[in-house]
Order: sequence, then C-alpha cells, then structure tokens
Amino acid sequence: MSTTPGFAHLHQHTAYSLLDGAARIKDLVNWVKEVSPDEPALAMTDHGNMHGAVEFYKTAVSEGVKPVLGLEAYIAAGSRFEKKRPSNQIDGGHFHLTLLAKNFEGYQNLCRLSSRAYLEGFYMKPRIDHELLEEHGSGIIALSGCLGAQLPRTLLDIGLDEGERLLEQYLAVFGEDFFIELQDHGLPEQRDLNPILKDLANRHGLGMVATNDGHYVRKEDAKAHEALLAIQTKTTLSDPDRFRFPCEEFFVKTPEEMAKAVPEADYPSALSNTLEVVA
Repeated sequence: MSTTPGFAHLHQHTAYSLLDGAARIKDLVNWVKEVSPDEPALAMTDHGNMHGAVEFYKTAVSEGVKPVLGLEAYIAAGSRFEKKRPSNQIDGGHFHLTLLAKNFEGYQNLCRLSSRAYLEGFYMKPRIDHELLEEHGSGIIALSGCLGAQLPRTLLDIGLDEGERLLEQYLAVFGEDFFIELQDHGLPEQRDLNPILKDLANRHGLGMVATNDGHYVRKEDAKAHEALLAIQTKTTLSDPDRFRFPCEEFFVKTPEEMAKAVPEADYPSALSNTLEVVA
C-alpha cells in the first residue's frame, strides 16, 4: 500500500494559456486520471482568462475527474488603470496570483475578474488590482503563487517586513481561504523561498499547498513547449538567447514525484491540503 499522501494539482495551464500552455485538455485530464486513479481532481489555472472553463469542466466530469475552475490572474502592482512601462516588476509591473473557485459564486467572480481585467486593466496583459479583489473575492480560494507572484517577489526582492504587510492585505480579502503555495522545480530561488514561506504560514496559521506550475502534460513534452515559447516571442529554436523555461520540470507530476519535490517531513500537510482545497 502506498504511503504517499493524496494530492491534486492546483496550478495547471492548458492550451488556453495562449502560446504558453502546451497541455490539451483531453490529454491532461486522461493523464491525471491515470496517475491519480483513487480520487482524481485537477484545477485549471490559465493565464488571465477563463476561455477553457466549459470545455475543461465537461471533459473532466465525463472522465470522472473532479474539476476545479481557476485563473492565474495578472495583478498590477498599483492601479489597473495605470499604464506605463515598468522600470521593474515591483515598480509598476504585474504579478501572478493563483485563484480557484470554491463554489458557483466564486466561478462568477472569476469571470467578472477576467472580464474587467480585459476591459479596464489591459496593458500588455489583462490585469486586475487589489481593488477588484476586494469587490469580487467572495467564493474564491487564493494561493500565494509562483516565483512571479507578488508575495514571493516582495519577500525575495524587498524583505520580510514588506512581505508581512502585503500578506495582511491578502488576508483581509480571503481570510482562511488564502493558502501559501510551495513549488520546487529545482530552482535555487524556490529553495531559498520555501522555508521563508513555511515560517510565514506557521506564524499566521495558514495552510500550505504544494503545486508544480504545469505547462505541459509529460516531461517529454518540454521540447514542444520550447517551440511554443519561440513562436510567442517571435524567435527560433536556434537562437541561443531566446526565452525559455529554466528547466524541464513544469509537467504534470505523479503524487510520488510531488512527494519528493515537496517532502511531507519538511512541509507537513502541503500535499494532503490540496485535497482539502478541492473537497
């Protein structure tokens, strides 16, 4: 009998993350069903949009996989109405934020956030801001996000005091529905950050969840994903300076692989809490 804690992927891009996600929904759902046959569940968190929500929901239900509708939002550092070239990410840039619908109200609010991001906040990306989160945060579970998210970048680039202030801002909106997100793709920054995030979670009594920021289904799909990124950035695979991901770990890992990436001994309940989120 396996001793690996139960696990569900809560941060997963599909082909609807245009020119960035290389996972076709049908392939993705079937793979999750194969590697997690007991209680398969999966969240869809595409960049800035809900375009694939209906297809994803219908496909997952038809295959016996529990669907969680989500969004990896772009959140502006300041106001969504401010449109200027940022000097850096902290000063005027935008960040990622993982948002998941916990009920139908949450799904409606994700749709509202996505729509207003395009209609009011579009500048290079469809952006929301903290004002919109306060308006449309009900029924939504928020995860602190990847290395490109606001809380991780603030902790790494500015410091703990400013990170604490920002966390309080998120907690004022989401309360117990805010989770600390832990990722480990073997990147040094992540391994520096995760202990800081763990201490922050412990001090504030917050749950931790392990995610893997999936952009393709299987590890061998990484090369195809590189081609997709080359198209996005209008370059070629032969260009040594082209944009690419730093490693080939952004695939849909098995629960066993996730248990190695984010060990239960180091981060208690980070794996099993993912099932609490999708319950």
